[in-house]
Amino acid sequence: QVQLVESGGGLVQAGGSLRLSCTASGVTFNNYAMAWFRQAPGLEREFVAAIAWRGVNTYYADSVKGRFTISRDNALDTVYLQMDDLKPEDTAVYYCVADWAPRFTGWKLTPREYDYWGQGTQVTVSS
Repeated sequence: QVQLVESGGGLVQAGGSLRLSCTASGVTFNNYAMAWFRQAPGLEREFVAAIAWRGVNTYYADSVKGRFTISRDNALDTVYLQMDDLKPEDTAVYYCVADWAPRFTGWKLTPREYDYWGQGTQVTVSS
C-alpha cells in the first residue's frame, strides 16, 4: 500500500521560509516522479513543482519559480519543497504526489495524472 506523509507546514510571515517534507512507503521510490500541488480555499488544486526520478530534472510553476526548490533523497524515500520569500498568496494546503515513472518522459501538470496523494499539510503566510 502506497503512503505519502507530508510534514513541515505551518504559519510564517511574508518573506519567511518553510521546508516541506514528504516520505513515501510501499513504493520503490526511485521509480517514481514526485511533485507538489497546492489548493487554496475556493480554488482548484494547482501544480507547484515536480522532480524526475533521479532528481536531475525539475520543473516549476511560474508563480513559484526562483522562490521554491524541489529536491529528493532517494536513500531516504523523501522529497522536499524548500519555500523561500513566501507570500500571502502561497497560503494553501500542500499535497505531495507520486507517479510511476522509471524514466523521464515529460512533465505531468494536472492532478488527475497522479495516482498517489498525501493527506496534505497547511501552509499559512501572514502579511
